[in-house]
Amino acid sequence: MDSSLSPRTVTGHVDVHPRGFGFLLVRSSGADPGLSAFIPPAELAPYLTDDVVSATVSRAEDGRWSASGLSLVKRPRQEVFGEVVLRDSRVFLQPDREVGRGDWPLETQGTELRAGDAVVAQVDTGTLRLLRRFEPGVDLSLERLLVRHGLRRDFGPEARAEVPALLARPHALGSRRDLRGVPTVTVDSSSTRVIDDALSILPAGGDGALRVFVSIADAAEFVPEGSALEREARERATNAYLADAMLPMLPEELSADWISLKPGEDRSCLTVELRLDPEGRITSVDVYESLLRSWARLSYTEVAAWLDTGEFSAPMAPVREAMPWLRAAAARLAVARAGRGGIEMTRDEAFFTFDDVTGEVSGIETVRPTSAHALVERFMVAANEAIAGWLVERGVPALFRVQEGPDPRRVADLEVFARQSGFAPAMGRAPTPLALAAFDRQISGTPEEPALRAVLRRALGSSRYTVVPAPHFGLAAPAYVHFTSPIRRYADLAVHRALKHYLRGRRDFLHEDPDVERLAVHLNERTRATQRAEKERQRLLEARVMAAHVGREFTGRVTRVRGSGLLVQLDSPLVEGLLPTDSLPGGPYTPDERETALVGSARTFPLGMPLRVRVASTDEGLGRVELALAG
Repeated sequence: MDSSLSPRTVTGHVDVHPRGFGFLLVRSSGADPGLSAFIPPAELAPYLTDDVVSATVSRAEDGRWSASGLSLVKRPRQEVFGEVVLRDSRVFLQPDREVGRGDWPLETQGTELRAGDAVVAQVDTGTLRLLRRFEPGVDLSLERLLVRHGLRRDFGPEARAEVPALLARPHALGSRRDLRGVPTVTVDSSSTRVIDDALSILPAGGDGALRVFVSIADAAEFVPEGSALEREARERATNAYLADAMLPMLPEELSADWISLKPGEDRSCLTVELRLDPEGRITSVDVYESLLRSWARLSYTEVAAWLDTGEFSAPMAPVREAMPWLRAAAARLAVARAGRGGIEMTRDEAFFTFDDVTGEVSGIETVRPTSAHALVERFMVAANEAIAGWLVERGVPALFRVQEGPDPRRVADLEVFARQSGFAPAMGRAPTPLALAAFDRQISGTPEEPALRAVLRRALGSSRYTVVPAPHFGLAAPAYVHFTSPIRRYADLAVHRALKHYLRGRRDFLHEDPDVERLAVHLNERTRATQRAEKERQRLLEARVMAAHVGREFTGRVTRVRGSGLLVQLDSPLVEGLLPTDSLPGGPYTPDERETALVGSARTFPLGMPLRVRVASTDEGLGRVELALAG
């Protein structure tokens, strides 16, 4: 018997499917590629999504894995959202269908409940205890999402009690370098309340070199190590942007006010000072604590208007002399980065619009990055990379952001998609960052760019945090950290703390500190959960908006092939919908071996194929837009 087909015992995470079955997900480690094993409904009933279980897995002749004999190892989930079910005078909870199946006994704590009530329950070993019931009028789809992914709106009483003392801490000069006399500007969206980065520059001297200052709000100074506030920030890991709701990592009194780099206010910062030669090479890096005052708060729109047309807005007046030097520095950084390769991180994004009176979502707009976005991105990427190198040189363990090279199979998928869209990547089986940059240059500014970038991002795969310094492929960076958003991301806050420890004299660091790696694992998990929540909320609101467009026709491109159908990204708005296999004429259709096309007896639908489709139906609960071929 083939040994690869022999049953074996593994430990993995449960993933519940809304249709009632599930999968056991065993993550890759070392030489083990990991696997996904089918869990039949009968085996799944006592388990919840994210449960850690041991199980026996076996592989069939067709290569598919199945799991049996599940045994609970750990249950990380603390709360479950669901609806009340009454049966024979007993109360049960029907959990969120993405989290559990069947009916679970519910202890009501003496609260009278009605069938269909939406509630949140505390997870105990075999039962659930009622925590709270939702009143009519609440957006249950949002509440379900928050509980599903363990996201929190409010801060605990212990963390809240620490805030007044932190607001009383002054932004004092002390031993900090005084940068208040250097022209300094912040650039962000006009609606942004949290401002954590600022740019300063000094004119070039006789050698043509520029001194660029990227100053970041010193959140670590106002979030004490080991405090209740830091513990909550660590658990949250990042701000959560749910389209119609933003859940901050830190209380808004700090994040949007006392720490934020508001214009005309003294603020404590960590500054990385870069010396930039005329060819864009960074010849020296200095890092220090500083006291800064923003001279002007500018929006992307205002900066883009100046970059593109030379139009100066009134807010630019205090920094008028500095702006041409910032443009020069950004251009130098762009030239140097172009010589290494990698891709631009800014991209077209879909944003929801909301009714001013009701607050309900009213539409979807495509927002394209401007020249101002590109300018700011170059400074932030340069600062993050410079800090990473600075930490590596001094042997300081930190949270490095790494990205491996792309999977050759996904590169082949991208090749198919691009050729079908009229492009010729020809990046080879193992593309380099420069080859990637050349392809990036091909698609930039074209109508096909949004769909191509969606496939390109999947080909590159995700980035992760680790204490082991390694390259970031997409940025062509030998080492990279997140340093520029400590008010919004805990990883940046942790990097700030490591920097401050070194600057204040600490030297007893452990090489590749295991505590830092454990933090990295936690942040990877929480960041992924937040990203899943953001994507799910995006899809749900897309379905809500597109419900008003059922019957309308749109153009789009096939971005993914599945057995169930084709995923088609509309050109405008940037919404992805499912074109079911069984709705296609001339069937039956089956995916080819690499899932790069749906193949029928007389017709094929490959990746990248342009299609004219109409919205057939929507399912807000599943966040699903179903399409049909037009005509």
